[in-house]
Amino acid sequence: MSRPNRRALAAVILLLAGSGILAAAAGPAQAAAPTIPAMTNIRTGLNTGFDRIVLDLSSGPAPAVSYQLVDELIADPSGQIVWLTGEYFINVSVTPAAAHDVNGVPTYTGPEKFRTRNLSNVMAVALTGDFEAHLAIGLGVRSRTAVNVFTLTAPNRVVIDVAH
Repeated sequence: MSRPNRRALAAVILLLAGSGILAAAAGPAQAAAPTIPAMTNIRTGLNTGFDRIVLDLSSGPAPAVSYQLVDELIADPSGQIVWLTGEYFINVSVTPAAAHDVNGVPTYTGPEKFRTRNLSNVMAVALTGDFEAHLAIGLGVRSRTAVNVFTLTAPNRVVIDVAH
């Protein structure tokens, strides 16, 4: 290629880059992967009229939470039954959330199952699922009562209140 043609090509590239056409031809910019809040701790507390379980989360968007009253708790993703102390069971789903970081290193290092002898209705808590940005927590309870599940921010946390 002769020298004049290189200059003309450079001028066209600069012109296209300045107009945004070259950027469009290169393809869309990759968006940063969203931050998934990671569970760091599970706390329990006895309050007047209800037991409270709090899942402490790292920063990121507030997750969606829901719960179901179930006959048995199922581990996600294995599908195995999770044996837990309780007459009845509550399955809490938190999405997006995880109990590990992006490298697979656990961010929650506490027990996967534990008894809650200090509470009136909640007998035990279990981490039943941590798979594909879906975190599941199971509760074993003495009696079927009202349940309220919600999120709080600054810092992020999931609150599970179970009436006595």
